[in-house]
Amino acid sequence: MASKLVIAIVFIFDIIAFGLAIAAEQRRSKAQVVPDSQKNYTYCVYDSDIATGFGVGALLFLLASQILVMAASKCFCCGPALRPGGSRSCALILFLISWVTFLIAESCLLAGSVQNAYHTRYRGFFGEDPPSCQTLRKGVFGAGAAFVFFTGILTEFYYISYAKSKDGGLPPY
Repeated sequence: MASKLVIAIVFIFDIIAFGLAIAAEQRRSKAQVVPDSQKNYTYCVYDSDIATGFGVGALLFLLASQILVMAASKCFCCGPALRPGGSRSCALILFLISWVTFLIAESCLLAGSVQNAYHTRYRGFFGEDPPSCQTLRKGVFGAGAAFVFFTGILTEFYYISYAKSKDGGLPPY
C-alpha cells in the first residue's frame, strides 16, 4: 500500500512549487529607460528581482518532491521485482512521462530564473536609439507552473500504481 505520508508530503511540495512558479510569473522584472541627471545618456532601470527567487524556490521544491517519490519507490528499477500486470505497465508509463514533464518544468524554471536575473548594463547616448532593456518573456514561468502541475499529478499516480503493483497481484516471475 502506498504511504499516505509520502503522498501528503509530495502533494504539499508540489502545491508550494506551483504557487511559487505562479508568483514568479506575476512578479517578473520590468525595465524602463531613464536619462541620467545631466541628460547625457540613458540607461535601463529594473524593478524588483524577486521572481528569480520564486523561480529557484519552485525549482527546489519540485526537485525535493521528485527525489522523495523516487527514493520511496526505489526509482522503479531498484528493489524487488514488481508483480506483472496492468499496475506495473501503468507505473512504467507514468514513470517515464513524469520524468519528461519534470525535466521540462525544471528547464522552464531554471531558464526563467536565469533570464529574469539578467539585466543589461550599458548606456546609450542622446541622439542614438535608446538602449534595449531586455526582460523575460511573458509565459516562461507560467509554462513551468503548468508542467509543475502535470508533474505533480503524474508523480502521484506513478507512486500509487507502483505501490499497487508491488503489493498485489500474482507473485513475480
